[in-house]
Amino acid sequence: MTLIEAIGRFKDTQRRLPRLELRWFSRWLRRQFPTGLYARTLLIIILPMLILQTVLLFVFMERHWQLVTQRLSAAVTHDIASIIDLLEAYPNDKDRILTMARDRMGLIASLEKGGDLPAPRPKPFFSILDQVLSDELRNQIKRPFWIDTLGDSPLIEIRIKLGDHILRIFTRRSQAYASNSHIFLVWMYGTSLVLIIIATLFLRGQIRPILALAAAAESFGKGQPAPENFSPRGADEIRRAGLAFMLMRERIERQMEQRTAMLTGVSHDLRTILTRFKLQLALSGDNPDLEPLNEDVDAMQSMLEGYMAFARGEAEEDFGPLNLNDMMNRIADDYALHGKSFRYELQGNAEIIVRPHAFWRLIGNLAANGRRYANHVEVDIRHGAKWLTVTFDDDGPGIPAQSREDVFKPFFRLDEARNLDATGTGLGLAIARDIARSHGGNVTLSDSPLGGLRATVRVPV
Repeated sequence: MTLIEAIGRFKDTQRRLPRLELRWFSRWLRRQFPTGLYARTLLIIILPMLILQTVLLFVFMERHWQLVTQRLSAAVTHDIASIIDLLEAYPNDKDRILTMARDRMGLIASLEKGGDLPAPRPKPFFSILDQVLSDELRNQIKRPFWIDTLGDSPLIEIRIKLGDHILRIFTRRSQAYASNSHIFLVWMYGTSLVLIIIATLFLRGQIRPILALAAAAESFGKGQPAPENFSPRGADEIRRAGLAFMLMRERIERQMEQRTAMLTGVSHDLRTILTRFKLQLALSGDNPDLEPLNEDVDAMQSMLEGYMAFARGEAEEDFGPLNLNDMMNRIADDYALHGKSFRYELQGNAEIIVRPHAFWRLIGNLAANGRRYANHVEVDIRHGAKWLTVTFDDDGPGIPAQSREDVFKPFFRLDEARNLDATGTGLGLAIARDIARSHGGNVTLSDSPLGGLRATVRVPV
C-alpha cells in the first residue's frame, strides 16, 4: 500500500467516525424517550416550556435579581459609609448622627467601645445577598467588618471596626435584597402548571380516538367484530383515518361474503355431479372394473372438502371458549389408536377464547402431520397474559430449511411422486397458517431438539 492510499483511507475513516458516533447517539436517545404517542406529545409540549423557563430564570437571576440586589446593597453601604464619615468628622455629635441614621436612613446604629469583631460565620452555599453586600462593604468602606445574613430574620446585622470602637448596624433585609423575586417564580411556574394540565386534558381527548381506532383495527385483524360504539372522532385527520378504516373493513367483508357465496354455489353444483356419479356407480352393481372409479370419486369428494375448507377459512365462525386439555387428550387418544407416542405439557389457564372449530382444525392439522411422519411428538403449551404459544416437536424426517416457507403454499408437496391419497391435497399447513393469521397470529417452522421438525403456533389472547 502506498503512502497516498494510506492517507486516503485514514481520511475516509475520520469522515466516517462522526457519522457512526451520531448514529449511536441518535439510537441511544430514541431508547431513552418513551414510545407512546401520548407521552411523546407531552414531551414536545413540556420540554420547550421547561427550557424556556430555565433560560428566563437564568437571565432573571443573573441580570435582574442580582442587579437589583447589587444596587440596593450599594445604597445601604453608601449610607453606612456616610455615617462613618460623619462620625469621624463630628465625633462630639455621635448621638445626633445615630438618631439621624435611624430616622432618615432606616438604619439602627450603635457605637460600642472596645471589643473585637466576632469570628466569621460560615458562608451560605448560595446567597446573592451575602456575596454582593460583602463586596460592596469591602470596596466602599475598606475596613474590617462582620455581617450576618443567615436565617429568615427580616433584619441584617453589620459590624464595622472603627479604631477602638465597633459600629453595630441593623437594617431591614428588604433594603439590601430583592426579596419579592419569588413572586415572579411563583407566577411563572404556576402558569406553566396550569398550561400543562390543560395540554394534558386536551391531549387525552385527542389520543382517545386514536386508541379506539387501533383497538378496532386490532380486533378486525384478529377476525373479531369491531366494537359496537366505534365511530370516527377527534381531529379531521383522525376522522379521515377512521372513516377510511371503516370503508376498507366493509369492502373486505363484502368481498369475503361474495367469495363465500360463490364457493357455496360451486360446492353445491360439484356435489350434485359427484352424487350422480356415486348413484350411477351404485346402480352398476359390484363390478370390479368400476372400483378405481369409486376411489376416484371418493378422492374428488375429499379434495373438494379440503378446497372448500381452505377457501372459507372458517371466517364465519364466532368466537367462543375452548378447553385445551380436552383437545390434547383427544389427540393423545388418536395417537394411541395409531400406535404413536404423544405427550403434552400445559402452563397457564386451559380455557381460551378462539373460533373453536377453526382452532381445532389448526391444531389437528399439525398433530396429523406429526402422527403421519414421526413416531414421537411432544407439545408444549404456554398460555400467557397476551399470547398463546403451542409448540410441536417431533422426531420425524423434518423439512429442509429452504422449503419451510413453500410448504405453507396451497397444493405444495415436498415429494411430487407421493400418492395423493397418502399425503392429502397439500392444504394442511396452508389451512393451519390461514387460521392462525385470522386469529392475529402465525405458524412458523424450525428445527426440533428431538431431531425432526418444530412447528410453533403463536396467537394473541
